[in-house]
Amino acid sequence: MHWYLEALKKYAVFSGRSRRKEYWYFFLVNLIITFILLIIDMVTGTYSFQSGLGFLGSIYSVLVLIPNISVTVRRLHDTARSGWWALIGLIPIIGAIILFGFMVQDSTPGENRFGSNPKEAVSET
Repeated sequence: MHWYLEALKKYAVFSGRSRRKEYWYFFLVNLIITFILLIIDMVTGTYSFQSGLGFLGSIYSVLVLIPNISVTVRRLHDTARSGWWALIGLIPIIGAIILFGFMVQDSTPGENRFGSNPKEAVSET
């Protein structure tokens, strides 16, 4: 939960780098919350099977849209890629596979053009 809150604290910070741990914990907690809200939407009748959207799930998705984009951009920075690479995810299937490959890669060791390695900063203290 710490990493999820850490990503939310950096709500609209698109500079710097994010560790894999921060990205994937943010992803996992979002997935769990979305699933719980889906169940609540289905039970309360606010889920539309035609559109595939629920009221609470839609509100939550809008609220975490910018933090999701910012943590993705910072994760790409950690692998020495520009944040614009996030747009490759818009290409059906292939784009998502490539973006997934970028997200699971290890950090660039040492400093890169986006800042110092967040892993090294944590291990030094």
